[in-house]
Amino acid sequence: MPDLDWSDLRYALAIGQGGSLAAAARQLGVNHTTVLRRLDALEARLGARLFDRQRQGYHPTEAGAMLLEQARRMADQVDEIERRVQGRDRELTGELRLTTAFVVMEHLLPQPLASFAQAYPRIQVEVLENAFLVDLARRSPESTTSWSQRQADVALRLSSQVAEHLVGRPLGDVPCRVYAMRGAPGLPQGLTPLPELLKDAPWVAFERDARSRVYDRWMRQHLTHANVRVRVDIFNAAAAMMRTGIGVAILPCFMEASHPEFVAVSEVIPELTVPVWMLTHPDLRDTARVRAFMQHVGDAISERLRQFGG
Repeated sequence: MPDLDWSDLRYALAIGQGGSLAAAARQLGVNHTTVLRRLDALEARLGARLFDRQRQGYHPTEAGAMLLEQARRMADQVDEIERRVQGRDRELTGELRLTTAFVVMEHLLPQPLASFAQAYPRIQVEVLENAFLVDLARRSPESTTSWSQRQADVALRLSSQVAEHLVGRPLGDVPCRVYAMRGAPGLPQGLTPLPELLKDAPWVAFERDARSRVYDRWMRQHLTHANVRVRVDIFNAAAAMMRTGIGVAILPCFMEASHPEFVAVSEVIPELTVPVWMLTHPDLRDTARVRAFMQHVGDAISERLRQFGG
């Protein structure tokens, strides 16, 4: 390819991923006309049309599909170079991005994160609340920019399964029980056999079609014939609905400390006990700030989990 560089290919890759000039412009943080101008210049340089302009959007031609394939390979190579360079960073300074679930941020992270911030004042931590495990080794579909603009350097996850290419450690287990609003009329107030709760109690459940988490799969299996009053998507939303007295719900036991208004009405449900993992990419594990964060915050969360029986 004559006179091509990565900057040229980024524009074509963004159009291919987004399917339109407007989507590409949003990904790259430029305006619509800049994307069109760069695409026109790239096509003129190659002497080939890369995209068919259709009412439904921009669709790659045969030449465009070949170019996009090569561009994706280059993107992976750029990613690897940037990760390896970052992995040799020995300074306890800079930014560190952590991705985790909202419930973990609210109930497990505040004190360990504050302690880390005091111990390492030159490291700025940015927390991205995200309920699903991200692939730290690849760009998100919306991103065509550098490693520093990816989703995270470290992931903190409630999950029984983690990607094999990531490295890290389990910090402890999170048991779950069924809880009810203390003193709510019509709701159980003491330990009740689970079959009885499934048969008689009104429930706050997760989304009907959700299936990515162990909790989703458990509810799909056990609440098929239950009296489900409300469905939500995350534990914090379940807790908000429980405070109205509308029904019982499954919560991680570590939420007890922050919600004295709730009473446990079941024993721990063994199949809902999941580990908390702290993970990063192998190329980043020797980065000073990543190593310090995983040790300091990981140890603190492990201790908190032990206090909650995990």
